[in-house]
Amino acid sequence: MAYNVLMTSDPGIDDSFAIMYALLNPKINIVGIVSGYGNTPKEQSIKNTAYLLTLGGRADIPIIAGSAGPLLGEPITYYPEIHGKEGLGPIKPPDTIQNVKVYDINKISELVSQYKGNLVIVSVGRLTDLALMFILYGNDALKEVNGFYIMGGAFLVPGNISAEAEANFYVDPIAAHTVMEKAHNIYLYPLNVTNKALITPDIIDFLSQNSPTPFRPLLKPAFDYYYKAYQKNVPGIKGAPLHDVVPLMALTEPDLVKYIPKRVRVENFGNAKGKSIADFRPKPDKEPTESLDYIGMEIDTQKFSVNFMEIFLQGEFNKE
Repeated sequence: MAYNVLMTSDPGIDDSFAIMYALLNPKINIVGIVSGYGNTPKEQSIKNTAYLLTLGGRADIPIIAGSAGPLLGEPITYYPEIHGKEGLGPIKPPDTIQNVKVYDINKISELVSQYKGNLVIVSVGRLTDLALMFILYGNDALKEVNGFYIMGGAFLVPGNISAEAEANFYVDPIAAHTVMEKAHNIYLYPLNVTNKALITPDIIDFLSQNSPTPFRPLLKPAFDYYYKAYQKNVPGIKGAPLHDVVPLMALTEPDLVKYIPKRVRVENFGNAKGKSIADFRPKPDKEPTESLDYIGMEIDTQKFSVNFMEIFLQGEFNKE
């Protein structure tokens, strides 16, 4: 049985690898993708998602228009030096990718009802759209969802967009805090583990020559652009971390990540804006069991690389 997954994303490069991975993985059935602002503006994000779905022969998967900006209301900074001007490095989606049918945010409620008790939400972008569900529909808006697998935060390690904060939490800390407080059964994949989820140029070179999937032409140009950016930011790094693949792989490979249960909060303002906070003292304050989140603290890096290769070497992918 495949997991029914609703993704929220903002396809830059690692989001795009996550979408490709999800489409190729027979253990995952993507039922919808929410595409909003983040690595690119909302309109480009939607176009990139449509391009990947079309390339993969899955134009049947609903695309849901996400938010154009954060709840915080601050101007958005984009990072073309990491993801490229259009989000896929040097790749420009063809002009034929337009006039795509896009659903509004109510479609999330429809999918939650349709897959009641048999749906996982995987969030690899900003958390604005999930927070909006609680704001629009109340605290029980997503109660029928089995669990939330979220890429975000940083614990006991530096941030990647500020000294303290990871990008998904930093850009909309109000949304991140709202989701961490109101969602349930959260598995969180912070920089602690995703920074170690490195894919090397050798792996990509091999896949770009041998992957039988329709995504093969994208792999090397997108990865090389992303890797060059990381080489500038992290001198000596041996590969590029595909942060957003981690929650999807952890869903299907339960022994990939080791967790620790703690209540997570997010700092909303000031110099520590977006900082993820949990009590790591030997004797932490007691918190209600229902408020605890599962924070990923260790990852099996060899398993990550092997599984990534296995999925991209498959000839057939899930079309259910």
